[in-house]
Amino acid sequence: MMKDCLQFLIEPAKKLKIRLKESRKRVKHEKKEPLVESQLFIMELARELNRICQRSSILGHIWTSEDIWPASVCRDFIVEWASVLEKRVQPRVILSDYQNDKPEKKDWKGHLLCMLEAGGECDMGPHKRVIMDWTREMKSRPQPTVWPGEPVLMMLDDLEFQWKRGRLPNLLPAMELILLAVLNADSPVKEDVTKQWLVRKQRSQKIDAVRYIPHSVWNWICDAADDVTLDSDSANPDLLISSDEKRMRCGLEHREVQQSHQRFNGWWCAVGQEGYTCGRHYWEVEVGERDWRLGVAKASAVRRGFRSLNTDTGYLTLRLERGSDLKALTVPATMLSQSVVPRKVGVYLDYEQSQLSFYDVEKRSHLYTYNEKFTEELYPLFGTVEVVKDLVIRPADLRQPCLCPGPCLWN
Repeated sequence: MMKDCLQFLIEPAKKLKIRLKESRKRVKHEKKEPLVESQLFIMELARELNRICQRSSILGHIWTSEDIWPASVCRDFIVEWASVLEKRVQPRVILSDYQNDKPEKKDWKGHLLCMLEAGGECDMGPHKRVIMDWTREMKSRPQPTVWPGEPVLMMLDDLEFQWKRGRLPNLLPAMELILLAVLNADSPVKEDVTKQWLVRKQRSQKIDAVRYIPHSVWNWICDAADDVTLDSDSANPDLLISSDEKRMRCGLEHREVQQSHQRFNGWWCAVGQEGYTCGRHYWEVEVGERDWRLGVAKASAVRRGFRSLNTDTGYLTLRLERGSDLKALTVPATMLSQSVVPRKVGVYLDYEQSQLSFYDVEKRSHLYTYNEKFTEELYPLFGTVEVVKDLVIRPADLRQPCLCPGPCLWN
């Protein structure tokens, strides 16, 4: 038994060492940077998952070096998933026990680590072994393959298509989806993996977690669409609200209105008429080219005056300043990429998952997610300084075409 376990650990390491040598030889002729060991490890993992997950041919792009992730991305991926998998893997070899029982062979560990860390990544060996143990455990079962289900396969096809078009920098989202599908097959409580994938990515990576959201997941988000309307009684007196309570902009004259603690009298903001204490809710907003803010306000948040509308004062928002500075108003503020300033913003609240997410609707891409435990009523929040163009609440339209370059798979 001990011999079999050692053989399992050593053989993949030998393969990685061989591939590392081959990579270094190849780049001498091609004048490219050689692959580091974590990159080769991801390639080997893609091959193993391809064997476990039926019809996961998408991973062939990784195994055959068509899709090579940056070394830092590979390292982060290995550490993250080792943390997830170590709770599911029973160690096959306890190193300390083996060293005590076989003192004459105690150098085998150093030899194995030398192979596992051939790229000089001496801190990655334990994480890689956890993943290797898990793949071995899967392959040793009576039914070593997993059928991921048609929704997952459709989503993988979508991700592959977008990667080939250049809308995804790599196939990391596909690898994560397959890992979740394999783990879900072994779970006593079955979950919808496509939805679990979105929640997980937005929780582990708050900014730009998904540069392209697959069609099936986007539909699921839009299925939570609400008919959000503006609460005129909460609007700053300088704001003009349309009769259908779907549009607002700043007026040129100050209106005389009844004052109350529910009305904003500093910032040019208004909230929605309905607050939420449970469920999923989604709304879309056409924003102007000048300053705007969107998100939610907690029921206890103070609306009077010019105090900062950030997480410390009960507001979870995104704000655009000077036409290009997009930020999440955390404390301190979190700057977002200037290249992602959207024209239409989708706001998605999942109360039970404690997530408030923002999307660029036209690109169907993720902007930012607040992960915070919700304990009180949350109201949609809207703010603008635009005096010419309206800030407009629009109904979610699944048939709206994707405005990215090139032909779209779903149009």
